[in-house]
Amino acid sequence: MPQVRFDAYYRYDELTRILHAFAEEYPQLVRIESIGKSYEGRDIWLLTLTNFATGPAEEKPALWVDGNIHASEVSPSSACLYLIHRLTREYGSHEKITRCLDTRAFYICPRVNPDGAEWALADKPKIIRSSTRPYPYDEDPIGGLVTEDIDGDGRMLMMRIPDPNGNWKKHPDEPRLMIRRDPDEVGGEYYRILPEGRFDEPFDPAILTIQPRKEGLDLNRNFPSNWRQEHEQSGAGPYPTSEPEVRAIVDFIAKHPNITGGVTFHTWSGVLLRPYSHQPDDAFPAEDLWTYQKIGAKGTEITGYPNISVYHDFKYHPKEYISGVFDDWMYDHRGVFAWTVEIWSPQQQAGITDLKFIDWYREHPVEDDLKLLKWSDEALGGRGYVDWYPFEHPQLGRVELGGWDMLYAWRNPPPEFLEKEVALFPDWLVWHLLIAPKLAVYEATVEPLGDALYKVRLVVQNTGWLPTYITKKALEKKLVRGVIAEIELPDGATLQLGKPREELGQLEGRAYKPSAASVWNTDTTDDRAKVEWVVHAPQGGTVRLTARHDRAGVVRVECPLASTAR
Repeated sequence: MPQVRFDAYYRYDELTRILHAFAEEYPQLVRIESIGKSYEGRDIWLLTLTNFATGPAEEKPALWVDGNIHASEVSPSSACLYLIHRLTREYGSHEKITRCLDTRAFYICPRVNPDGAEWALADKPKIIRSSTRPYPYDEDPIGGLVTEDIDGDGRMLMMRIPDPNGNWKKHPDEPRLMIRRDPDEVGGEYYRILPEGRFDEPFDPAILTIQPRKEGLDLNRNFPSNWRQEHEQSGAGPYPTSEPEVRAIVDFIAKHPNITGGVTFHTWSGVLLRPYSHQPDDAFPAEDLWTYQKIGAKGTEITGYPNISVYHDFKYHPKEYISGVFDDWMYDHRGVFAWTVEIWSPQQQAGITDLKFIDWYREHPVEDDLKLLKWSDEALGGRGYVDWYPFEHPQLGRVELGGWDMLYAWRNPPPEFLEKEVALFPDWLVWHLLIAPKLAVYEATVEPLGDALYKVRLVVQNTGWLPTYITKKALEKKLVRGVIAEIELPDGATLQLGKPREELGQLEGRAYKPSAASVWNTDTTDDRAKVEWVVHAPQGGTVRLTARHDRAGVVRVECPLASTAR
């Protein structure tokens, strides 16, 4: 079994070794390929997981799973690794995992952004939002604070700088904790708080600013759906899919119409996010909203993470919205249900339950900070929130360093908490794939008519919970073709009635059926479709029937002529 730990974060070379080891150890279940190169030329690895003995992955419904599109969000790679670990380890012993891999497929891309992750995991980390490509300008920024580990202790903390006009003061009962100065307060001991780092030249101690990142891209603003230019959406790139990492994902998904849904792992907040980012829930077809909510409810039941709308509950500013994101693109352009999972919530770990995910950072009670400090002391041994200590800054003079070690306690789970957190997700992901539409043969018969004529009948059905088209949005945009049935004749046979290829339309699942059994809610067989042919075959033989659907898979059956039924 591949040697993989879930109390550590892996750099690119080691992650590559582990992924290839899974493919070597489980060739019947795992295949690995590069779907493209990053900006710096690293392979973007993708693993396909299915039981290849039951058919190729592209002939089965599939779920896309990825992680680490943002540079420092490295625990999403671990979530993908843990999913691979569970699927390979428990295939054959876990009923749902076995059924899932026998009938369906996963496409898993653990590290979308290998360049940014290398910067974040370096011995001397550099924290950026996403891609390492300079954007929007090539030249280096001038002036301002550059965040870095200035005292060389391996941490990037905060700087507490005495300033009579500062916004912060010490908590009266807990001096480690900094709280905001009251609006009308004067005459106390006040501070400014800035990230640990040094100031680029030119430096003026009276004017303290933060240097903008040279690497201003956000790969999760570069997807085609509702993409906007830089003046409206920062980090969006010069055009949709301009960045090789995003282009690799979009190209792969577009070329694999069997993908029935998607989950992208991010950090942090401890929440399951669904579209839309830019418009309210009443913009959804009603059935799609209801189904999104039902899938989310199952996710909450399994993981404990709340499921919410980005537009209604996760906007960074009430008058603004984000655009060009993965899950909006998957739903709006591909017509499938997609989610963004934000791993890890220090607040929830500290017992803060009444949490407004984004609003909390704008306004929250001091009692929450005290709970977080207590959690750091007790659960993290004080490593999360560091006591302030004096430091002679080369430009500012005497300051204090301390406060939250964000890279350790906030951006990702601390390593000792990692496995417990990423273990929450595989059961929901397997469930999410098992609800996908699945084509099956209900009936295949041959009826002799005399004079070497045979009536061939094929009835197929969708055994999945979701309809073959997945979403009403897909129907609205005509994104998916109906079931296609084909007949292959033996030598010497001719088709007397019917066509070699017939389109049978879409098949419903159980998702959009009402829950109340009544005379108004009858359960018709709209999950089935039939096709009939008349074949003239003087020499007999076998007809081969195929039914296929881009999202529901492929089924094949052989019918000997002159037989009665199957």
